[in-house]
Amino acid sequence: MTDDPNKPPKSNLLDQEEHRQDLGFGTKITNNDSRLVNPDGGFNVRRVSDGWADRLNLYHLLITISWQKFLLLVFCLFFFTNLIFASIYLLIGIKHLGGVLGNSTADYFWEAFFFSAQTITTVGYGRVAPIGSLASAVAALEALLGLLAFALATGLLYGRFSRPVARIRFSQNAVVAPYLDINGLMFRIINRRNSEIIDLQADLTLSYLETLPNGTRTRKYFGLPLERRQVNFFPLSWTVVHPLTPDSPLFGFTASSMAEADVEFLILIRGQDETFSQQVQIRHSYRFNELVWGAKFVPMFDGDTKGVIALDLKKLDSYQKMPLNPNPPAN
Repeated sequence: MTDDPNKPPKSNLLDQEEHRQDLGFGTKITNNDSRLVNPDGGFNVRRVSDGWADRLNLYHLLITISWQKFLLLVFCLFFFTNLIFASIYLLIGIKHLGGVLGNSTADYFWEAFFFSAQTITTVGYGRVAPIGSLASAVAALEALLGLLAFALATGLLYGRFSRPVARIRFSQNAVVAPYLDINGLMFRIINRRNSEIIDLQADLTLSYLETLPNGTRTRKYFGLPLERRQVNFFPLSWTVVHPLTPDSPLFGFTASSMAEADVEFLILIRGQDETFSQQVQIRHSYRFNELVWGAKFVPMFDGDTKGVIALDLKKLDSYQKMPLNPNPPAN
């Protein structure tokens, strides 16, 4: 199909903008002391001037927080809910709870507290029972809230267990190492879980600041071609390599020029988790100061150990210094 001859031609600037590669961060982020993606994969973005209702996303929070924080939150909610209802029963009057044992205020409080715990969980041992319409109404309300709360907690537990999460660990540093007769940018990853990930794919993007002729700085993004973008299986480690050929956007960069340009390498790893039969993904980034020049990763396995390949995970970050190959002449 040919272009309409009556259609006015696009300007060069418009054509450049339409073909400009962008990851969603834009070109205006020019502060040198900020990274775009945190090492844990989260975006280094803080929203300001938005309402609390826009920030409130309880389901996402409860699904994504760590297990320690989740269990602590459940325990605290359970404890303080029973504390509130125990105080209500005491305000109504301890005489409205039949079967209470004790002779002091502390005894009465704990009797009311544990009666509340038995009511909210619908256990109801039967020794203590509400007397009167007011105490019975409070107990009925608490039982209803307990049914709803535990239904939500059960759903959250299922969601946390069934949520596919990639446990891929990245090497602490990326390296510039000898590669064939040239050099290459490399980083290494391993799967921290025993579950298998198949059809693993890697995308590596270069982000840096470019100074325009008028003195302003703009952020540029370039996709970096890899020696191997995909592996079918991931039982061992994978060293992802970008060859530093004359055609590479990184060709000619040095450690000092990378620091001046605020270079950051943005990584997206995707694969199919066999356990969940779903795609998992993880993000990571390396800044210029996390790059080691003239080093090569130490192998993580030493062949067979009693017929089984031994992979030493402690060597993921290990590297040894090695002189770089001279750069080939530019085309």
